[in-house]
Amino acid sequence: MKQWNEECAVVGTYNVENSALISHYALFALQHRGQEASGISSSDGKNIHTIKGNGLVTKVFNEKNLKKLIGNASIGHNRYSTAGKESIDDAQPLFARYNLGEMAVVHNGNLTNALLLRKKLIEKGAIFQSYLDTENLIHLIAQNKKDNLQERIIDALKEIDGAYALIFLSRTKMFAIRDPYGLRPLCLGKITNSDGSVGYIVASESCAFDLVGAEYIREVNPGEMLVFEGLGDKIVTQPKSIQVFAPNPHPCIFEYVYFARPDSKVFGRNVYEVRKNMGVELAKEHKIKADMVIPVPDSGVAAALGYSKESGINFELGIIRNHYVGRTFIEPTQQMRELKVRLKLNPITEIIKDKEIIVIDDSVVRGTTSKQIVKILRQAGAKKVHLLISSPQTISPCYYGVDTPDTKELICANHSLEEVRDFIGADTLGFLSLEGLARSLKNKDHAFCQACFDKKYIDNYTKGLK
Repeated sequence: MKQWNEECAVVGTYNVENSALISHYALFALQHRGQEASGISSSDGKNIHTIKGNGLVTKVFNEKNLKKLIGNASIGHNRYSTAGKESIDDAQPLFARYNLGEMAVVHNGNLTNALLLRKKLIEKGAIFQSYLDTENLIHLIAQNKKDNLQERIIDALKEIDGAYALIFLSRTKMFAIRDPYGLRPLCLGKITNSDGSVGYIVASESCAFDLVGAEYIREVNPGEMLVFEGLGDKIVTQPKSIQVFAPNPHPCIFEYVYFARPDSKVFGRNVYEVRKNMGVELAKEHKIKADMVIPVPDSGVAAALGYSKESGINFELGIIRNHYVGRTFIEPTQQMRELKVRLKLNPITEIIKDKEIIVIDDSVVRGTTSKQIVKILRQAGAKKVHLLISSPQTISPCYYGVDTPDTKELICANHSLEEVRDFIGADTLGFLSLEGLARSLKNKDHAFCQACFDKKYIDNYTKGLK
């Protein structure tokens, strides 16, 4: 684990024309959430069909294999590993045949008691085909004696701890579920088919709706299950809502800091607006005189605009990103990650030379990427480099579906602010405070999970890890 690794993306479409194709486009819009593997399962009312593979959406799917995914219901997944090994066996959706028929499932998140469950299930005779924590759900459902899938899913949910946005697909129904704390995002949309009938879509982020022409309805509530049924009928009614668990909202703050696309609506707020607010609060807390404000693209852009607006210092695109270079944390060695920083980010010397610059980035994890960025800016002739971060210091790992390094690898957890600044090589290093983060959210409805910043974990979600 090298840096912040994105969470996975999930999507489900029900009673939708060209369902698998729509799910394919939605996964394309959600590619930023996972680049390791992609997959889609579709149902034609009689059978479930699955295609999945390692790589980007555009690598896994093509016109020929998409035609094999027949039916008006489908679920899809983009994977970035949080638990398990990098294998095609660990790509999703997971498919199974059991005594009630066929089912497939996709999961964004991490089950914190997965190892304990796995051990118990193996003792009962279960044979696992992957390293995915999600496979526990398959076995819990298969071993259940109740006569319908809905009740079996609810019983299985009562056995698990952790973060999850889940979508199950049977031959005729679809189920979308969010954990009681709503840690992982999941939203509901509506699609109007060419014949005027209504279909539905659920996805990790609303940017998927924009691409496929769906109308945003609402978030799936924490602890809620949506049941989609009536596939093949002339009229498919609105999904049935079942509140499986009492909601206690603590959504993941890092969706706003980094993970979500800025054009998405997540947890009821536009991501771009929240990030811009973070920049405004950062400017209030760190008043620095400089010639310009520049973002580390792309995740630092909105915060840099907010900082520029509040401070009155000109905004410039002083660093240009090459979008055809893969993400730096994918590479296995530190040497390759450092090289990729230079391949990916290139400073505009004519703008930067002999200037004092404020650089805005979203976070510091190990500090190695920030060190490289400061280095290339100095090589471009910057007089001074002031590095400001639009989130608090990362001091503890996440267990809820985000691959953060162990505490010993988190630079801010083990060094003073001055030591971190010295390592990175910046003239100034500043972070947004927890109070400033709270002000930028302008939220009074619920708390956020920010354990990565304050070590305040949701206790029962980590009990399986202790």
